Amino acid sequence: MSKPALVAVDPRVDPAECQSMVEVRQGVDALDRALVALIAERQRYMDAAARIKPDRDAVFDQARIEDVVAKVLKTAQAHNLSPDIAEPVWRLLIDRCIAHEFATYDRTRS
Repeated sequence: MSKPALVAVDPRVDPAECQSMVEVRQGVDALDRALVALIAERQRYMDAAARIKPDRDAVFDQARIEDVVAKVLKTAQAHNLSPDIAEPVWRLLIDRCIAHEFATYDRTRS
């Protein structure tokens, strides 16, 4: 098994130490670049799921959605991320990933 690729996050000032909006924006931009890389990797897992799942009905799994959201909320709490941010962001991410998985499933089975 290969080592997981590390997502690089550009150097930035700690939020508590920021003295200007330039520093704040540089930090946000650095994190956005890292988040894009992580979301792209998550998308590749959706591609793998579309390849592996035996039928189209297996793409949408409400129990799995609730499991993912529960795990995210637990992790969010541990990192002091507001559930008012975490839950809607992940539900939208899950929704779009499911749509991507359906499209990938259909495209690869046609």
